[in-house]
Amino acid sequence: MSSVFSKEQVADVAREMKVADLQNATIGDVLLVASRLEEQTGIPFIRMDQGSPGLPANKVGIEAEKRALDAGLGAQYPAAAGVPELKEAASRFVKAFIDIDIPPRACVPTTGSVAASFGAFIACTQRIPGKNKVLFIDPGFPIQKSQLRILGIGWEYFDIHDFRGEPLRAKLESYMAKGDIAAVVYSNPNNPAWICLEEEELKIIGELATRYDVVVMEDQAYFCMDFRHKYGRPYQPPFVPTVARYTDNYILMLSASKIFSYAGQRIALACISDKLFDKQYPALAKRYEDSGVFGPTFIASILYMITSGCTATTQYGMAEMLERSVSGEINFVEDVREYERRASRMKKIFTDNGFTIVYDRDVTRQVGDGFFFTLGYPGMTGGELLLELMYYGVSSISLSTTGSEQQGVRACTSRMRDELYPVLEERMKAFHEDHPIVNNE
Repeated sequence: MSSVFSKEQVADVAREMKVADLQNATIGDVLLVASRLEEQTGIPFIRMDQGSPGLPANKVGIEAEKRALDAGLGAQYPAAAGVPELKEAASRFVKAFIDIDIPPRACVPTTGSVAASFGAFIACTQRIPGKNKVLFIDPGFPIQKSQLRILGIGWEYFDIHDFRGEPLRAKLESYMAKGDIAAVVYSNPNNPAWICLEEEELKIIGELATRYDVVVMEDQAYFCMDFRHKYGRPYQPPFVPTVARYTDNYILMLSASKIFSYAGQRIALACISDKLFDKQYPALAKRYEDSGVFGPTFIASILYMITSGCTATTQYGMAEMLERSVSGEINFVEDVREYERRASRMKKIFTDNGFTIVYDRDVTRQVGDGFFFTLGYPGMTGGELLLELMYYGVSSISLSTTGSEQQGVRACTSRMRDELYPVLEERMKAFHEDHPIVNNE
């Protein structure tokens, strides 16, 4: 077997879809090209591009939404700050699984974490004059930088690959000490590398955030999905690691999209430190002609103007899922452990055929298996590998689009199915045969 698609086929479709440079394509561009090739040929792709959940939506949430609709809530505007049931459930959920106290008033529903970060970027960069940039600990979620482009907000970034553990301190401080960093952003577990920041690193981030008055935006989209640990037992250690243990300057973003496979309903939470939530900023008061208190300004003067609040019934759905998780009736960690199994099988197929795992270690142990992993191939840049994999019917995105300085691609496990493993194995064997690795030692 050689390639599945010819270079000409892929190039023609890329031109048709108006994708100028496939090597540096966005997720959306890759989706367009892969979908069009499937449509033209009937040959299925191994879809490692978009991180859409590959498991059924949680039925507890669905049934709760139905009950809310039957109760007539579809005819009512929800409160901008969120329905009390969800805010209270969120506070209990954070306590049960992170062991952090965040009052209900500071647990704010958002239409997905994308809305949470959009609003937080505005609030954080406007609260103190001169602090107007965002720092990304990359690799990370490309959409967040796109949000800053829309807002006209500047940013800095660095690839954490060579700065794990104590070296993170000097690197991070080199940016914060300039005085213009308003917020620092990272995901944990990480999209796309699946690395997990350890306590030593979170303590460093928290201490520096306090010293330089920087807000930490901690994206927990893959909450409890570091399957190497026994997370997810309510009120029992180990609790999920978080920067919130080390600073009062934080916003935790918790989404229902992955942990409950509830992506279609666009519901998440911005859980804000009570100290930050209640802090008054003269610059915010002047700009919005309100109290200037961070939390109320974030909710009423920013978030509401972006989305007009969250769908009421969806809030009740998430509230029920959170409550059932806290009571132990739902084991959401076991519900999504399938991603760990998929990653393990997929990694073996790739590494058996000459590929390497780019981000392969945390500070003290090997990176675990989960929703994402990263792949490299000797002698290829990330863009070259993305393009070559397309010829073999495998879609991905280059790590360069995530802020990484390493060469490789992101692999998502969510859309893998049992019948595709033999297909993937056959294609990667062909890939390896067609791309022999030269040993220069």
